[in-house]
Amino acid sequence: MTNALKQLWKTENVRVIFKFQSCMEHKTDNTYLDMELLRFTTAGSVDDGKSTLIGRLLYDSKSIFEDQLEAVQKASQQKGDRYLDLALFTDGLRSERQQGITIDVAYRYFNTPKRKFIIADTPGHIQYTRNMVTGASTANAAVILVDARNGITEQTLRHYYIAYLLGIRSIIVCVNKMDLVSYSSDTYFRIQDELQRANQKFPVSQIYFIPISALKGDNVVEPSSNMPWYTGPTLRQTLETIPIYNHSHQGPLRIPVQYVIRPLSEEFHDYRGYAGRIESGTIHKGDKILILPSGIQTEITSIHLGQSFLEEAYAPLSISLTLKDDLDLDRGDFICHADQPPQISSTIEAMICWFNALPMQVNHLYTIRQSTWEAKCKIVNQYYKLNFHSLTEEENQEPLKMNEIGRFILKTSRPMVFDSYRLIRSTGSFILIDDNTNETVGAGMIQ
Repeated sequence: MTNALKQLWKTENVRVIFKFQSCMEHKTDNTYLDMELLRFTTAGSVDDGKSTLIGRLLYDSKSIFEDQLEAVQKASQQKGDRYLDLALFTDGLRSERQQGITIDVAYRYFNTPKRKFIIADTPGHIQYTRNMVTGASTANAAVILVDARNGITEQTLRHYYIAYLLGIRSIIVCVNKMDLVSYSSDTYFRIQDELQRANQKFPVSQIYFIPISALKGDNVVEPSSNMPWYTGPTLRQTLETIPIYNHSHQGPLRIPVQYVIRPLSEEFHDYRGYAGRIESGTIHKGDKILILPSGIQTEITSIHLGQSFLEEAYAPLSISLTLKDDLDLDRGDFICHADQPPQISSTIEAMICWFNALPMQVNHLYTIRQSTWEAKCKIVNQYYKLNFHSLTEEENQEPLKMNEIGRFILKTSRPMVFDSYRLIRSTGSFILIDDNTNETVGAGMIQ
């Protein structure tokens, strides 16, 4: 690397911070770092045992540090519990520990000899459904818990549909607390049959069913002798073997411009770089590219990653580019290949999950934000709301309330560059912001 470019990178005028993904997701010679990474989320109704299950998974996989174990043992004794409260390994907020519920999304990391894992433990209360949407938005798989005593509830169907809506292709249904129904096979198969009907209506690529007891450890890490009628894999074995649908580097090229680097110095008078994260696809030096929404075509002259020059880069690296032509690009513009362009329109059809206590207002002005792009928008038409009890689409014109999901038409103040959510998550999703309160009031998945 030239001294001039090194100086450019250090100059005070270039204040760009790249969010580098962990090297565990990229190619390396290190055996541990070469292991596959599976991101999964947990979901279920209140008291179904999500936090206990994660605690059991970490504990039996020997992924708990000694000081963590001592802290949880002490906290369990202070609460007067007669056993180690495994849920305390994930419930970190004081209010969560006092109430025995999960409120915020808790992320935990562990690995086995076969894979690395990132777990998003999401709340079960209906008023925290928006947190479940947040935790599941980056997941490759979802673990949905069902209390064997209660069977399938409306919240179970809500979480199943959200996982389906967010494009999660692998769902693992854990029928928990089997010890409280005397490990009854009839109870397990009845629940399995009922949720299979939901899968027929909204099919995912893979759905797995496992009878477990998170408290006792049955079929979590080790097979259970209490359920000889179940001969399938344990939860950990399933997590280690399910396919990971995460090939963003093989998709169409999408780079939202985040920042334009202009040093404005005598030494680098003509330098202009475009910084952003590759959301999908692979780019090479010399590639012909298309700039949207302007429609201008040009060529990549160099790719920089930190202080290194690259011949190619792929998702999800954060890079900076220089172009053959001196163009007026701005934050929110898209870089793509001309043979695989995204869609451009001021009219968008999307599924929206409403986050706010105040109902959605049709024809009200909101700010829509997608990746690095934003504009004003109005919700102009409501197709239907989803009835989670029956998983049916109801042509209901009542305003969308908190934690409800419906299908809508939006009009934006300027053309939006986007993809279908099921094709590319990052360019097919957006949030809605109320300008009066600056609150995020909804999240949308473009259909």
